[in-house]
Amino acid sequence: MTSPRSAAPRARRPLGTALAACALTLLASCAAAPDEAGAAASRTAVTALHARVAGPPAAPDRQGPSPSPSPTARPRAAELDIPSIGIRDLRVLPYEGTTDDPAGTRIQDRGVAASPHGSRGGVGPGDIGNYLVTAHRLSAGGPLRDLPALKTGDVVYVTAGGTVHEYRIVETRTTSFRSARSLAEQRAAVPGEPGEKPTRAMITLSTCATPEDDAAGNFWRDAQGNPEHRIDKIGVLSATRPAPAGP
Repeated sequence: MTSPRSAAPRARRPLGTALAACALTLLASCAAAPDEAGAAASRTAVTALHARVAGPPAAPDRQGPSPSPSPTARPRAAELDIPSIGIRDLRVLPYEGTTDDPAGTRIQDRGVAASPHGSRGGVGPGDIGNYLVTAHRLSAGGPLRDLPALKTGDVVYVTAGGTVHEYRIVETRTTSFRSARSLAEQRAAVPGEPGEKPTRAMITLSTCATPEDDAAGNFWRDAQGNPEHRIDKIGVLSATRPAPAGP
């Protein structure tokens, strides 16, 4: 499909202090956990990773309703387009589960993106809450290999059910697979704030931080071969419109 043209960005209010500091708090908590194996290596990896991917706090906030979001979760297959990093028509397949679990990893191993839903996952495209999308950075063709280059303000298009959902990136976060708190923040209905009731449709695009972890000497892997850290790009729904008619 042809990537839709970006609509003019809507004015948004600044993020609150707590949200702007969220990524730094998360990094500190992951690095300082005394009861987790390999804490020293983890601390080094987090410091290196933050230096590579963290940017200035994003301007848009997360308050107020999204434009024409769905109030109920509707998991469904979609296509992902991110013009700024050359992603076009990347298939996103929904499954019941949580980020990077065995079922999700099997989908990613096919060279497409996976989107978990259900009690431990997220919502569907354009739905109020956190639309979680994960894909490999290095293996299976590396569909999200350039995700770390995605910047605040960049546009992400998700097409599903005859509708184009336009998200704009507002924040970069990191997730530690060795921290229950960090995982809860990644998977929260409002990214970074477990327990907060969502009022907007949001997206979390997530891929591995393998090169950064390895460069820092952190070679920890989980049962699926995932490294400790994930690079997450957070976006807020900014517009919806009908998908272009086919040829």
